[in-house]
Amino acid sequence: MTFPVSEAETALRAAAKDRILIFDGGYGTSIQGYGLKEEDYRGTLDLDHDQKGNNDLLCLTRPDVVKAIHTAYLDNGADMIETNTFSSTRIALSDYGCEHLVRELNLAAARLARECCTAAEAKDGRRRFVAGSIGPTNKTLSLSPQVNDPGFREIDFDTLKAQYREQCDALIEGGVDFILVETCFDTLNAKAAGMAAREAEEAAGRSVPLMLSFTITDMSGRNLSGHTITAFWYTLRHLKPLTIGVNCAFGADLLRPYLTELSKSADTLILAYPNAGLPNELGQYDELPEKTASLIAEWQREGLVNMVGGCCGTTPAHIGATARALADLPPRIVPEIPVVTRLAGLEPMVIGA
Repeated sequence: MTFPVSEAETALRAAAKDRILIFDGGYGTSIQGYGLKEEDYRGTLDLDHDQKGNNDLLCLTRPDVVKAIHTAYLDNGADMIETNTFSSTRIALSDYGCEHLVRELNLAAARLARECCTAAEAKDGRRRFVAGSIGPTNKTLSLSPQVNDPGFREIDFDTLKAQYREQCDALIEGGVDFILVETCFDTLNAKAAGMAAREAEEAAGRSVPLMLSFTITDMSGRNLSGHTITAFWYTLRHLKPLTIGVNCAFGADLLRPYLTELSKSADTLILAYPNAGLPNELGQYDELPEKTASLIAEWQREGLVNMVGGCCGTTPAHIGATARALADLPPRIVPEIPVVTRLAGLEPMVIGA
């Protein structure tokens, strides 16, 4: 079923014609800065497992922390923030014994983000957007976790799609503008999430555009399931995502060639949000905000992206520096791509070009 274009999509596309839009940055990095203890994560919830590190749960137990992080990104120029729900599927929350909280957690996260955007809009009149964050889970549909049994899978497509659907339904009910399927290390997982988002959209009876973000797992430029970035796009373009792009994996310098490739083949908006460089030997990110911003600005001198933000290691300061660095640069022009047959296995294949 096709629904009228949403007000949010219309507003975002209009803004993207005028300027490079700013996405938010990492949440784990910011949360770590609060030095929270296990009781902060647990709150008053009666849970069996140790909850320290269950960052999504803070939407219920420490909403003040989540709101402060959202607000810091908005104050540093973000046009869009994502919900703090990267691991809020039943399968991911089961690691903490929290799978019964899926709906409540996603609803709370969406409403917190919406509240922060409304407050920011009231200050300056600029439209802000909320993307419902959906991570890849800790399961893969394409690969076996057992070396001696390559046909084994820990989960099947329909089960994973159903779990994504549960999250999508709650995020949409909570009021998100878009569904963001991010850090896609397995293309089949991404397809399950994309189909779940489309089913949830139909059930809600309103347009909720989809956003997709690929993640590269090694220097070959492929994700874990072996797809190149163009093959990933060709596999999922039938879902007509509002944005396609890349996040995590590398810093802005190493993502540049893959964005160059994608920018030529994708006839939609491109969103990219790199890490703050590569982690050091202690797993910490040392790249300063100005360095990240200067590297991202180099992307735009080639006209590679329409929206940018940050992933692991990035902070509100990184987003603020990026917003300032891009303020006078024009946005990428979405190309008109000839209509030919475009297929993909692990590599893209074009017939009739």
